[in-house]
Amino acid sequence: MAIDPTARIHPLAAVEDGAEIGPGATVGPFAVIGGKVTLGANVEIRSHAIVTGRTRIGDSTVVFSFAVLGEIPQDLKFAGEETELRIGARCRIREHVTMNTGTAGGGGLTSVGDDGLFMAGSHVAHDCVVGNNIIMANNSALAGHCVVEDEVIIGGLSGIHQFVRLGRGAIIGAVSMVTHDVIPFGLVQAPRGRLDGLNLVGLKRRGVPREDITALRAAYQMLAQGEGAFQERARRLGDETDSDYVRQIVEFVTGASDRSYLKPE
Repeated sequence: MAIDPTARIHPLAAVEDGAEIGPGATVGPFAVIGGKVTLGANVEIRSHAIVTGRTRIGDSTVVFSFAVLGEIPQDLKFAGEETELRIGARCRIREHVTMNTGTAGGGGLTSVGDDGLFMAGSHVAHDCVVGNNIIMANNSALAGHCVVEDEVIIGGLSGIHQFVRLGRGAIIGAVSMVTHDVIPFGLVQAPRGRLDGLNLVGLKRRGVPREDITALRAAYQMLAQGEGAFQERARRLGDETDSDYVRQIVEFVTGASDRSYLKPE
């Protein structure tokens, strides 16, 4: 066991031999820390939270009561292989959140970036790759192997199908089921996840220049109404645009994927 002398471990916490706990970290009463867990500097594990498996949590992340991080995947193919969960810095992981380790078939790693907010009851399944500045609202869930790029917002009670990719800056409305990839900056809503425009509010909040927002609007219309197949329209956009934001959509659509795409209506 390697516990920094400045860490504060409540006498009623259970910390297994082998755990590494960094400077300034705190572990509250009745929390459980497994023997293969690494907690960075100033991590806070509140009462009754469980961190197990081969799990690494970055500096200044706070884990609230009854969250369970690093448990084995909910995958019947999982055969007990040793896999990992890595969580970045400054995340806020609220009550009853669950995040599972990876599987051998999916690369063995579930990865969560920095500065995320994971609200109560949200779930990150095995082998997901979750970017920075993500917000998952209450009781939203990612199935296995999902890729969530930076600055995505997922509304409450929404579910993301396995292998789906959510492009940077996309927003998923509450109570939506998303079964296809979502382009960067896309707005998805309705019970069966319909691409219903662009996340204009998010773009404006991030200070995206007006000319880029105009270019994104024009690109969206071309994807919706242009000639040829969806990916052909995206390739033409790539040849015609000067906007880096539009290029992100082009690269996303023309990149490798295990799913089809939600298309503009």
